[in-house]
Amino acid sequence: MQTKVSLTPEMRARFYHGLAEPARLAILDALRDGELGVTEVANEAGLSLSNASRHLACLRDCGLIEARLDWRHVYYRLADGIEDLLTDHEPLIERIAARLGNCDLLEEAH
Repeated sequence: MQTKVSLTPEMRARFYHGLAEPARLAILDALRDGELGVTEVANEAGLSLSNASRHLACLRDCGLIEARLDWRHVYYRLADGIEDLLTDHEPLIERIAARLGNCDLLEEAH
């Protein structure tokens, strides 16, 4: 039996912080079409190999993606539920996109 975790504001903030980086979002978008190796992820996301590797490790450690080792190659895919999360939030983001630039606190965070 799995223990239910209390979702504190801090825990939710850490989750969204994992998504709050354009490079990580580009990687998640690249993985929407299925499993990819690090070179393919880097190419599709427009990142250097080292930058892609660093962000892939972060996303994997956070549980947003999963990795599969096939001999000497690692293949990455979205973790269960992440495709739905990304898709479900798109209408909201489109609706408020123009207003997101008005938030000075968001600008200070980056």
